[in-house]
Amino acid sequence: MKVKMILPALTEALSPHWRPIKYSLFPPLGLATIASFFSPEDEIDLQDEHVETLNLDDRPDLVIIQVYITSAYRAYELADRYRQKGTYIVLGGLHVTALPEEAKEYADTIFLGPGEDTWPRFLADFRAGHPQKRYVSQERDLLSAPPLRRDLIKRNLYLVPNSIVVSRGCPHHCDFCYKDAFFQGGKSFYTQSVDQALVEIERLPGRYLFFLDDHLFGNAKFARDLFTGMLGMNRIWQAAGTIQAVLQPHLLELAVESGLRSLFIGFETLNTNNLRQQHKYHNLNRDYTAAIRRLQDLGVMINGSFVFGMDEDDESVFETTVEWAISQGIETATFHILTPYPGTPLYERMLKEGRILTQNWDRYDTRHVVFQPAKMSPETLEAGYWQAYKDFYRWSAIWQGAATKTSLNYRLRHLVYAGSWKKLEPFWDWVIRGHQLAKMMPILESVLQGFDRVSTPWKSLHTQEFEKSAQFRT
Repeated sequence: MKVKMILPALTEALSPHWRPIKYSLFPPLGLATIASFFSPEDEIDLQDEHVETLNLDDRPDLVIIQVYITSAYRAYELADRYRQKGTYIVLGGLHVTALPEEAKEYADTIFLGPGEDTWPRFLADFRAGHPQKRYVSQERDLLSAPPLRRDLIKRNLYLVPNSIVVSRGCPHHCDFCYKDAFFQGGKSFYTQSVDQALVEIERLPGRYLFFLDDHLFGNAKFARDLFTGMLGMNRIWQAAGTIQAVLQPHLLELAVESGLRSLFIGFETLNTNNLRQQHKYHNLNRDYTAAIRRLQDLGVMINGSFVFGMDEDDESVFETTVEWAISQGIETATFHILTPYPGTPLYERMLKEGRILTQNWDRYDTRHVVFQPAKMSPETLEAGYWQAYKDFYRWSAIWQGAATKTSLNYRLRHLVYAGSWKKLEPFWDWVIRGHQLAKMMPILESVLQGFDRVSTPWKSLHTQEFEKSAQFRT
C-alpha cells in the first residue's frame, strides 16, 4: 500500500520574504508515530510542508493529514485535491477533534483524540475493506506503542531533529488550552515506561535533544526515574515545565545533572485574577522570582511564555510584563495574544458572551485578535503584542537582561542565545533556504553546554550515589 502523510504549512512558514526559524525546528513526530503502526511492506512518504515543497503529482492509496487550526484551510485544500484522484483521505489532529463536523466534509475518515488505540483498528478495518467514518480514542496507553518511524524523518531539514515525546497531555486544566478537548473521553495525561523512553533516547545520535512534552515534569516519579536513567548518557537537553515543578525539592537538580540546559515555562500573566479566571491554579501563590533564581543558580536558561488580552489586562500590561521579564534576566520570551480555540472552555464562554469577532481560522495564530478584549480595543491589544516583542528583543534590553547574571560566562551565553533567536532572522532565512540547518547543531550545543555550570553539594552527592549504583549493576 502506498501511503502519503502530510503536515500542511502555516502561511507564514512559506513567506517569500523570510522564513521564521521556529517553523524549521522540529520534525512531525505525530505522523512518524502513526507510521509505526503500518506494515513494513507499506510504502510511506512523510512530507512536512514547512521545510519542503509537497509533491502533489503522486497517486497514493491513502493520504493522512494532520490538522492544526491555522493550517485547516490548507489541509482541506490538499484533501480535496487528493479526493479528486480517488485517494482515501484521513484527517486527524487538534482541529479535527475540536470541530469534527467541519472536518468530516473533507475526509473519508476522521480521528478524534490521540491515535495509539484507534490506528491499529482503522488499519485492520481499511485492509478488510470496511473502514469506519470516525474513530474516537478512549483507551490511553503508551506502554505497547511501537517506536516511532524516525527513518521517515528528513533530519537535515531541521535544526533540532533529535526531538522526542515521552508522555501525552498535561495534568493541569487551563481554560485556554486545547488539551482537555483533545483528550476528552479518556486519560488526559499519561507516560511511556521509563525503559521505553530511555531506549528511544539511545536511538538519537549526538548529544543534544529536545523534549516536546507539554509538561515533562508532570509525573514527578516518572520524571525522577527518567532523569536518573539519563545520568551518564552525556546528553544536553531542553524541555517544558511549570513554576510548580521548578520549586519541587531535588527534582530540578536531578534534571540539570542529567543534562537540562533550558526550560520553557508558562508564566502567562503576572496578574493573580487572570490566573484564577483561566484556571491556571498551579501558578497561584508561586514565587516566580524564586523559581527563576533557582533555575539560574543551576545554570538553566529560561524561555518564558506570556499571554496578553486576559480580562484583567489593560494597556499597561505590555510594558509591565516586558520590564519584569527583562529585570528577571529571562533569556528568551514568547508572547501570545489570548486565543479562544474551538473546543476550549474559553471559546465556549466567549461565544456565549458574544465576544468572538471572527471564525477565520487563519487568524487563530496568537498573533491576531479574534475576540473583544475586556479592557482595551482589539487594535490596542494587537499593537501592544508586536511592541512587546520589539521592546524585549532590543539590544539594550538583551544587554540589561544579561547584566543580571552572576558570571561572565552566563552573561555571554545570554547575549548569544537571545541575540541569535530574534536579531538574526535574515541569517536564519539564508540557512533554511540553503538547507544548512544541520550544520548549526554544533553551534547550538556549544551555546548550551560550553559555559561553566554551578555545582551544588547535593549534585555531587547524587553523582556519587549514581556511580556506586552503576558499579553495583556491572
